[in-house]
Parts: sequence; C-alpha cells; structure tokens
Amino acid sequence: MLHQISIRTLYPLALAEGEGMGTAYEYFAKRLILAEWLRSKTKPRRLLIAGLPEKYGTSLDFLQLAADLQTAVTIADERPQALARAAEALDEVKRAGQLQIVEPEFKLVRDIGEFPEIVGNFDLALSCEVLQRIAAARRPRFVDRLMQRTARAAIFVPNNDNPAHTNLSRLSGLRLTELEAVVSQGLDSLEVEAFNTFVRTGYVDMPPFPPGITRSKEQREHASTGTGEALAMWGLGYYARLERWFPNGWRRRKSHIIFAFLDNSQR
Repeated sequence: MLHQISIRTLYPLALAEGEGMGTAYEYFAKRLILAEWLRSKTKPRRLLIAGLPEKYGTSLDFLQLAADLQTAVTIADERPQALARAAEALDEVKRAGQLQIVEPEFKLVRDIGEFPEIVGNFDLALSCEVLQRIAAARRPRFVDRLMQRTARAAIFVPNNDNPAHTNLSRLSGLRLTELEAVVSQGLDSLEVEAFNTFVRTGYVDMPPFPPGITRSKEQREHASTGTGEALAMWGLGYYARLERWFPNGWRRRKSHIIFAFLDNSQR
C-alpha cells in the first residue's frame, strides 16, 4: 500500500518543522512499521491525525503518508498555535515542491482527550506524542473515543524506559506495559461483541546517535544537499531496517518511541 521512500525524502519535512536528522530518522522508522502493518489492509479514504506532537515537529510525516495514499485528512488539536505551526510548515514544504496534493482540514477542538467536534467515521487515525500529555486517568477515554471514530489507529508515545531521551526532551513518557494497560482499559469500555480488535505493541526509533545533538540551521540545511550527508542518510536507512532484530532489552532501553496498533476494521 505504501511505497518505500528514503530518509532524504523525509528530511525536508523535518527541516520545515525546525527539526533535523533525528526527526527525519524517526519519521522513516515509523514509516517502515506503518507500511508493514498497512500492507494487507484496505486503502483508507479518510485519515484523522488525532492531536499534534507536544513539542517536536508537526507530524508532516503523517501528511506524507496521506499524500502517498491519496486520502482526505483531518488534523485535530486543542492548541491554535500548534495548528498554525503545522499549516506554516506544510506551506513551506509545498513551496519546495512536496506534498502538493495534501489539503488537510485543520480542526480546533476544546479537548484532545474527547474531541467531540470530530464527527463521522475515519478509516485510519494516527497520533504521535499526544497520549502522554493527557491526564493519566483520562487516557483510556482517548483510546475509547478514537476507536469509536476509526477502523484502525496507530498511537506513538515517548518511551519512559529511555530516560536519556525523555530527560533531554523534557517530555513525559509511558512504559510499554503502561501503554498496553491504557489501550486495554480503553477497549474494555467498548462493546466487545461488536469488535474484533487486534492490538500490536512494540518499540521503534532507535537511532545510532545519542539524543541531544544540536546543529545550526546552516548545518541542517547543508545536510539536504551534501554528498557525505546523503551517504549518511542512506546508511541510516539500512540501520533503521535492522531495528526489529535488536535484542528486546536493548530496544526497551534505547528506543525513543513505543507504539500500539489497533484494528477494528471488522466491526
């Protein structure tokens, strides 16, 4: 369903968001597992981006996915400034010639944990760096609301078992067992007789460089054209494909992100 793209293709998206190689690598690693998961699924027609990241980026990788799938997309968030930043980043990328066909609906909601303003059904929902900023007691409700609105959902959250990442990023995180508990509680509130829900969880985004590396704007922009940087991105792409083969204990300690994939397509 999703064709392969390179880190170099995703790098301009990260640049437009004010980010760099770490974000481009994250986007590529997430793309790999999403492509594998969606390969045997029905092509979605409506995509919901359920909340924008708390701090890093604006989920332009999800808009790249929308462009590749040629699907309509709605972006929901409770922060007007986050929606404005996402629109500005998309405009910058379009001026550079990417994501030309994407025309998302930006939807301001009162509460990202409930998003009552979002009506209708979606074929796919994506959420990254959102769940951890919802109060712990309300996180299962977010899952419940999400699965009432969509056939499939992918939720990405900072990995709290990697303090080297969460301490530097100053983001809250969850452990994988905590995410699994949230998902389980959220699904328990649904009518299980009406759902055939498959849940897959795991770790992703384990770059070979330490977190916290900063580069100037000029250095980041040079990386999009330099031959040496192109070779580095090529190598990182192959490294990302090896993530799944790393020992589980290493993945737990080193991954930046944990994820849960949910499928209610047979409801």
